[in-house]
Amino acid sequence: MIAKLVNAISLPNRKAKNIKKYVVHLNCKPCMSFHMTISVLIPVNDYDIVALVHNLKDGMEKVPEFCEILIGDDGSSADYRKKYQSLSGNGIRVVVSEENVGRATIRNKLALEAKGDFLLFIDADVMIPGTAEAFMLTWLNYINSARVICGGILYHKNPPGDPDKFLRWKYGFFREQKKARDRNRLPHSGFSTFNVLIDKSVFSKVRFYEELKQYGHEDTLLGYQLKKAGINVVHIDNGLVHDGLETNREFLTKTKLGIENLSKLYDKVTDKKTFSSTVRLLNTYNRIKFFRIERIFTGLFIRYRDKMEIRLDSSEISLKLFWFYKISMFCTFREIHSRRKSIPVF
Repeated sequence: MIAKLVNAISLPNRKAKNIKKYVVHLNCKPCMSFHMTISVLIPVNDYDIVALVHNLKDGMEKVPEFCEILIGDDGSSADYRKKYQSLSGNGIRVVVSEENVGRATIRNKLALEAKGDFLLFIDADVMIPGTAEAFMLTWLNYINSARVICGGILYHKNPPGDPDKFLRWKYGFFREQKKARDRNRLPHSGFSTFNVLIDKSVFSKVRFYEELKQYGHEDTLLGYQLKKAGINVVHIDNGLVHDGLETNREFLTKTKLGIENLSKLYDKVTDKKTFSSTVRLLNTYNRIKFFRIERIFTGLFIRYRDKMEIRLDSSEISLKLFWFYKISMFCTFREIHSRRKSIPVF
């Protein structure tokens, strides 16, 4: 039954229509007609970023347009806080939140503290695939292309040695890792702040939605706001490697939190059509809703959730099953949030 539904709702590959083409010259030189500066912002909670910061610091010494590194300590434990404080000085600052305020709030706080004209948001659990100097110079080559530029996300070619992290790697490698030419077809869709450069004046107008305290989709909402404001997004191939893979169970927990957030945001946004156009999951949900079969998906999720999670936490991981797991979970949260009903599955 599940397999049939998975195949039935699989979205066809659609040719992009009426999409603006952003031409980026691969061999262009950085424009030095004005002195612009870039702040690197790293929100973190209990994660070792010492090697990453030292690497970025080395690059910053060779690329002076990168003026500072801001570490956003979001309620970390005393041991990690001590590590972050040991990095401060010589262009590195630590912005501390005593309590864990969430991904949206700490990013906004970092942006307010930043001195640069542009803000480079990067996640803490990343690895620079080449040299930091090359990574930074690539941003300068493209900085006049748009006011918001996404560098992309990369994954190691080989699966992790720990099979308990295989789901996160497989999903990332086959679904999240995409070339810039593919991402530019629908530039606001799947918008991510994993590795993104934003003009500070643009960010000051949109900002992250701070009511979202738990994990998930704060960057999706930002992409929607950029689209509504008519702000172009350009994608380039300047990726960072996602090195901090969660275990299968941790990833499933984060998936639940993210989908719960997405359902709440769906209720809050004023333009649901535009919001749905930036999220593939919502496009599928709208098709399910059109045929009025949401409750079928909810019922299947309640009945088969445990079995699906056991399969997704095994050595035989199916991304089609993971997709069905997510869309049926979203239908379940819609039932909860729209009717304010208590469903025993959560």
